[in-house]
Amino acid sequence: MSIESVPHPDIPPSQRLIVALDVPDADAARTLVEELGNVVEFYKIGLELSASGGYFELLDWLINRDKRVFADLKFYDVPATVAAAVRQISGRGASFLTVHGDKSIMEAAVSEKSRLQILAVTVLTSMDSKDLRQMGIELDVQSLVLERAKLAMAVGCDGVIASGLEAASLRETLGLGPVIVTPGIRPASKRSRDDQKRIVTPSQAFENGASYIVVGRPIRNAPNPRQIAETIQAEIASALQ
Repeated sequence: MSIESVPHPDIPPSQRLIVALDVPDADAARTLVEELGNVVEFYKIGLELSASGGYFELLDWLINRDKRVFADLKFYDVPATVAAAVRQISGRGASFLTVHGDKSIMEAAVSEKSRLQILAVTVLTSMDSKDLRQMGIELDVQSLVLERAKLAMAVGCDGVIASGLEAASLRETLGLGPVIVTPGIRPASKRSRDDQKRIVTPSQAFENGASYIVVGRPIRNAPNPRQIAETIQAEIASALQ
C-alpha cells in the first residue's frame, strides 16, 4: 500500500487497533488493559460499561495511562438532549464519540463537539439487507451506508462507523479525509460469525480504506489476549507497508 493511498498517514500503526472493552464492569476492563499492556494504545468503552457504573472513572483511568479512548455511546435522542450530552463528554479526553446517523442528531452533536471527533453510525455490522427491509428501508446496505456517510460529512462529522465491506466505496466517494472506523473484524483464523453479519479480516479492512479497526471478542475471549493483539498489530503493520 503506497503512502498516498493510506488514510491519515500520520496515525501510528500501533494506534489503529481499537480494542473493545465490552466486559461486565470497570474492574474487568482494567484487568484486560493491564494484561494487554503496551501492545494496545486505543480502547473502546461502550454501552455495557456505561450501564455498569464507573464509566467516567474508567475513562479517566485510561487517559491517565496515556491510552486513547473511543466513547461508543451511539447517542440517539431529541437534538437538544444529544447536544447537552455531547457538551458533557467533550471535555473528558475521549478521542471519538458515536451518534446515530440521523441529520438532526449529527448536527446537534457537531454543534457541541469542541475537540472531540464525532463519528456517525451508518448501518450496524450486525445488520444486513434483510434486516433493513424488515425496518421498511428499501435501500440495500451499501447504498444506505453511502447516503448516511455523505450526509454525515455534509453536516460536519469527522467520520463514520462502517463495515470493511463498504470502506472501499466510501473512500472512492468521500476521499481520504474522513475517519472510517471498522468493527466486525475477525482474524483469518477466527472467522466465526456470531452476531456479526458483515465481517472482514484486519488486512481486508485496511486494504479497503479503514482508518481504524475495532476488535473485541477475538482478543477478549482468547486464551492469551496479548498474543492475539500482537498478531493483529503485526498484520496491521504489514497491511500498511
